[in-house]
Amino acid sequence: MERVVVISVHPDDETLGCGGTILKHLKKGDEVHCVLVTSGNSEQTVIWNKVKTAFGFTSVIELDFPELDLADISLNKLIPAFADVFNKIKPTVLYLPNRSDVHSDHQAVFKAVSACTKAFRYPFIEKVLMCEVISETDFALPVPEAVFVPNYFVDITDEMQKKLEIFKLYESELLPYPSTRNESTITALNRYRGSLIGSEYAEAFVSLKTIVR
Repeated sequence: MERVVVISVHPDDETLGCGGTILKHLKKGDEVHCVLVTSGNSEQTVIWNKVKTAFGFTSVIELDFPELDLADISLNKLIPAFADVFNKIKPTVLYLPNRSDVHSDHQAVFKAVSACTKAFRYPFIEKVLMCEVISETDFALPVPEAVFVPNYFVDITDEMQKKLEIFKLYESELLPYPSTRNESTITALNRYRGSLIGSEYAEAFVSLKTIVR
């Protein structure tokens, strides 16, 4: 059994970035702990309660940092919050935001979480994966160091329908086509990622660390 920690900077990042993978872990009997870094607005809080029930996380940790201000918060405040969570849960697998996402909150969280993956302090973390969050990862300017090049894929064919059902709970985040944040485009992205591995749907990640013991 794996102990998984998913870092969701804002409500909906967990669903967009690795919703199908979360469901797959839970089907296997793995522990999945979701760390919600910011709470969002009051409407998102109500929706979030429905979302976390729909997933059935092993636990949810809400850090309650202010949305949109994470880049202005000292790493000396962010890092201890994540370190405390990791030392309590001792995750073997970690899903975190892509370091080059266009949202500054995602960038700040990546920096803080990265400090909590050192093997000599957190030897239990054996796998670290960056997520692809539509309209964040793909909107980053395509300078070489910011390009998302996935090298780890999870077949979510059996989980895709439930992933979409959960995302639809975020009604305020659904935008009309051709915006990227709609059912059609999300489905297209996961279908494309699936085609790269010979499956109907998949989620893509960048593997930053894998330890085999």
